[in-house]
Amino acid sequence: DIPDPATPSQPPQYIIGPEQLAAYVGKTKFTNERIYATNPVGVVTGLAWTSMGGAVLYIETASLGPQAATNGPAVVISGVKDEKDGLAGHGGEGSNNRGGGNGSIRTTGQLGDVMRESSLIAHTFARNFLHAMDPTNDMLERTPLHLHVPEGATPKDGPSAGVTMVTSMLSVATATAPRSDVAMTGEVTLTGRVLPVGGIKEKVIAARRAGVSHVVLPKANERDWTELPDNLRAGVHAHFADKYADVHAIAFATGELPCTSDVGVEAAEY
Repeated sequence: DIPDPATPSQPPQYIIGPEQLAAYVGKTKFTNERIYATNPVGVVTGLAWTSMGGAVLYIETASLGPQAATNGPAVVISGVKDEKDGLAGHGGEGSNNRGGGNGSIRTTGQLGDVMRESSLIAHTFARNFLHAMDPTNDMLERTPLHLHVPEGATPKDGPSAGVTMVTSMLSVATATAPRSDVAMTGEVTLTGRVLPVGGIKEKVIAARRAGVSHVVLPKANERDWTELPDNLRAGVHAHFADKYADVHAIAFATGELPCTSDVGVEAAEY
């Protein structure tokens, strides 16, 4: 049949679904950084800066086997990383008083010197914070911990995971899972002050990419947050912490969290 020239020919139609995308545009270059859809006890979502930009950084803490008896033999350790087995700890020989006991911490995940020191600071502060919050809970005093940062082939360093480490340890000590919609960053001191960190823009981008709706940032970084363009802040609510108690209140809050940012209800538009 001769087609009617008055009737325009219809171009062929193709339907491309997710199964066919790789054939047209290649394999996926970036995968979802979220390891956990819901954080279990001892796992907290942190934020890190890398040479490739921001990234989600999980901190995992677990007890080293059954909890040690309170009056058991003390672990005598210098308080710095043991090069043989990565075990560091606190506690006096033969002491059952607060500050003694068998509590110690082992770190893995290719952590640099600064990050290992942060784990010791976090452990000391977590023990004091837990005692102030619940004097009857001596889990951190008598139980050795293992703190791991996944993706062990990637070297990691810096102090900004301090608040994340403390939160992970307290999660184990209280058997309470932290919120999965909260990510955090900030250096913590022995007295619980939260110090400013760098890479806020990249870390907020990482939080948005991972679908995290709330971020906890140091109070001193509030200016960095307000200077971000609206399209980066959209969908993310920022909470600012001057002391660790502020972080704890957000990480273990129940129910809806307050939306402190003036941007964040609508999705970003580009």
